[in-house]
Amino acid sequence: MRKLYIETYGCQMNVNDTEVIFSILSEHGYQRTESIDEADVIMANTCSIRDNAEQRIWGRINQFNIQKKKRRATIGILGCMAERLKDALLESGKVDVVAGPDAYRSLPDLLEAAADGHPQINVELSREETYGDIKPVRVDTNGVSAFISIMRGCNNVCSYCVVPYTRGVERSRDASTIVREACDCFQNGYKEVTLLGQNVDSYYFDGINFANLLARVAEISPLLRVRFSTSNPQDISDEVIETMARYDNICKHIHLPVQSGSNRILEKMRRRYTREWYLERVAKIREVLPECGLTTDVIAGFCSETEEDHKETLSLFEEVVFDTAFMFYYSERPGTLAARKYPDDVDIETKTRRLNEIIELQGRMSLKSYRRDIGKTFEVLVEGPSKKTDKELCGRASNNKMCVWPDTEHKAGDYVTVEVMDCTSATLICREKK
Repeated sequence: MRKLYIETYGCQMNVNDTEVIFSILSEHGYQRTESIDEADVIMANTCSIRDNAEQRIWGRINQFNIQKKKRRATIGILGCMAERLKDALLESGKVDVVAGPDAYRSLPDLLEAAADGHPQINVELSREETYGDIKPVRVDTNGVSAFISIMRGCNNVCSYCVVPYTRGVERSRDASTIVREACDCFQNGYKEVTLLGQNVDSYYFDGINFANLLARVAEISPLLRVRFSTSNPQDISDEVIETMARYDNICKHIHLPVQSGSNRILEKMRRRYTREWYLERVAKIREVLPECGLTTDVIAGFCSETEEDHKETLSLFEEVVFDTAFMFYYSERPGTLAARKYPDDVDIETKTRRLNEIIELQGRMSLKSYRRDIGKTFEVLVEGPSKKTDKELCGRASNNKMCVWPDTEHKAGDYVTVEVMDCTSATLICREKK
């Protein structure tokens, strides 16, 4: 059997795609290895969301070629960067196979042809492909949590984003295959599944919307936790929020990217909602789900952003008090509407300063949010030993906050009730509640 090594970069969707790739290639005689030194095929499943993600892959390609000379390994670049930079990758002379996100079924043929010294490419995007019939080979070594893709692509075409160009149009997967995969995960010992999509709230298949799908997966077993990502503020419905409230095993956490607190910038980003709409959705979530965790994404320094726009973002962060946030400054992506239409006119020093101000503020907001949980009791799903010591365990509460507590009795996959005694801005420090 040829040994296959894959490095995965970027989002949770890429993790799930890697599991699909392992499944496809295992059926054609490839054996997974975690050692690049023994690999016959070396692949990177890539991300294009920011320039530094792509630059990192170029660096890895150089390292892969060192291995190629040692073992005559085949080098493959997969995913979003493959879709976006297909010609440059082949012209580099360092890559043997280039395959986009909808071309993974063709990998066995591509690899076979590439073994004869002829570089291969398939970056054709599909309007139908969901890989819904493929049973992923799970790469999560602790066997506690699994990702399940419920849809692919995106139709929103936000002006800064490459996803519609690298992952194609939105299409939803047959709900029966999603429920079947979740059942299979539970039967194989997984205690948590995360339903994935670029915009899960727009899921729709044969009369079943996202709220219906959530309920169907939650009804598999009360012992199976259900998470999802990512929601779009313009689409998250009262029905979804109320469905979350109805089932105890649907985790009370929503990742709701805001990107900016300024209506002018939101319009320029083509986000299709306003600051006021976003805050109304937050209010609805907290009315129906008072203990719900709330996290977000934000971009500092988007095209033409002024100090007033920036201050509106800061004020929104203060008003909402997110648990955590993924914070970046704007990185122009070639081919997007913003790159074609708007000059990238905020200098790097200003972008960096504004980003640092958001990071500093969010640090205080995170601490404020975590302090609110001191004295509360949570049921936590154990993920394994804490990073600091094997005499402590760690795991996430329903609200997605990480908890740590002294424990040498339980193991990954157990449910443990803990009481919060203290906190940092990123961790709840607990003790087991007997």
